[in-house]
Amino acid sequence: MPAYVVVEIAVHDVQTYERYKQLSPPSIALYGGRYLVRGGATEALEGTWQPPRFVLLEFPSVAQARAWWLSPEYAAAKALRHASAHTMMLLMDGLPGEDGHAVVSTGAGVASAPA
Repeated sequence: MPAYVVVEIAVHDVQTYERYKQLSPPSIALYGGRYLVRGGATEALEGTWQPPRFVLLEFPSVAQARAWWLSPEYAAAKALRHASAHTMMLLMDGLPGEDGHAVVSTGAGVASAPA
């Protein structure tokens, strides 16, 4: 079952954070992860949530995501992130579909969408 790491980041040291952005992708890939969203514009459709920076990672499983987050390969990058930004991060289970795609609930039923 896929897992997702959802991250809101407020960068306060841009130069150090740029070094973090160079170090983190190889560690994510090593644990089977991939970026679905990395920065970019956000628009609040409801409420007032306006994250300064938003990242969404997908991993094959919660175990793989947790292994990445705790890994020695990510440790140096994590230290740079801690030094350069305030982060709020969630790890969450995805929903598997029969065809291997993520399942999106519409409230009235279930529809499949590519993961």
